[in-house]
Amino acid sequence: KPNRLHAITSVDASSRSTTAPNSQPPTPAISSMARAPVLLLLALLAAALAAATPAAALGGRGARVGGWGPIPDVRDAHIQELGGWAVEQHARLASDGLRFRRVTRGEQQVVSGMNYRLFVDAADGSGRSAPYLAEVYEQSWTKTRQLTSFKPAAN
Repeated sequence: KPNRLHAITSVDASSRSTTAPNSQPPTPAISSMARAPVLLLLALLAAALAAATPAAALGGRGARVGGWGPIPDVRDAHIQELGGWAVEQHARLASDGLRFRRVTRGEQQVVSGMNYRLFVDAADGSGRSAPYLAEVYEQSWTKTRQLTSFKPAAN
């Protein structure tokens, strides 16, 4: 009675095959010399992608997608116009007669567009000034602008 090991390794005389039944031919091993250029290419690609991000290009001071960051210059005409628009929208809805004075500080958040958190000074009908917090969403390429929140700011 032939043993099991002998049956698996025996040579079939009719086909001259030395592989065991139902087995695959051996796969050639990829040498470490052949893998080195591929790994080097992947490392260079990863470094190039990291260097291409806005934050990296600006020394880490760029806007992060999803993160709130300070508005660099609240005196910018667009920021002041946004603050005025927010007060105007609130006054139209609330009929409280608030009048925009200026944006004093703010934060921005990059989303599919931009969220703004603006601290504005606004005057009531008697001329008394008070701070308010206005949140505005803007998407310039679709000309979308929404006042998402308007409330008195905590001092």
